[in-house]
Amino acid sequence: MRYTEEEYLRDRVDDQIDWYDRKSQSNQKWYKWLRLIEIIAAATIPFIAGYVSESVLWPKILTGSLGVLVAIIAAIVGLYNFQENWVEYRTTCESLKHEKYLFLTKTEPYNIEDPFPLFVKRIESLISTENTKWSQHIKSQKKEK
Repeated sequence: MRYTEEEYLRDRVDDQIDWYDRKSQSNQKWYKWLRLIEIIAAATIPFIAGYVSESVLWPKILTGSLGVLVAIIAAIVGLYNFQENWVEYRTTCESLKHEKYLFLTKTEPYNIEDPFPLFVKRIESLISTENTKWSQHIKSQKKEK
C-alpha cells in the first residue's frame, strides 16, 4: 500500500506526534506528582519525629509510615523512569514536529523536487531510534535483574 503525502502526515506523523505528546505529558504528570508527595513526606518526617515520646504511639507510626511511603515512591519513580520517559518522549515529539514543519514549508533539506521519500525516511528514522532506545533500555533492565 502506498500512502499519499496527506495520508502519511495524518495516519503516521500526526498520530505519532499525538502519541509522544500524550505520553510525555502523562510521564511528566506522574513524575511531578510522585516527587511532590515524596518531598512532602520526607520533609514531614523530622517534624513529626519531634513529637515522639514513650507515651504517644501515633507519631512513631506516622513517621514510620512516611518513611515507607518515601521509599516506595522512590522505587516507583526509578522503576518506571517517569522523568527519563518524559524527556525522551518530548524530544521525539518535538523532533517529529520539526521535520513535519520543514517538510510542509519545503525548507532544507526538503527544498528538492520530490521531498516525500526523504521525509518518510527521516520520520521513520526518528521513530525507529526511539523504539531502539526503548528496546535497549528494557534489555538493560532485564540484565540488571
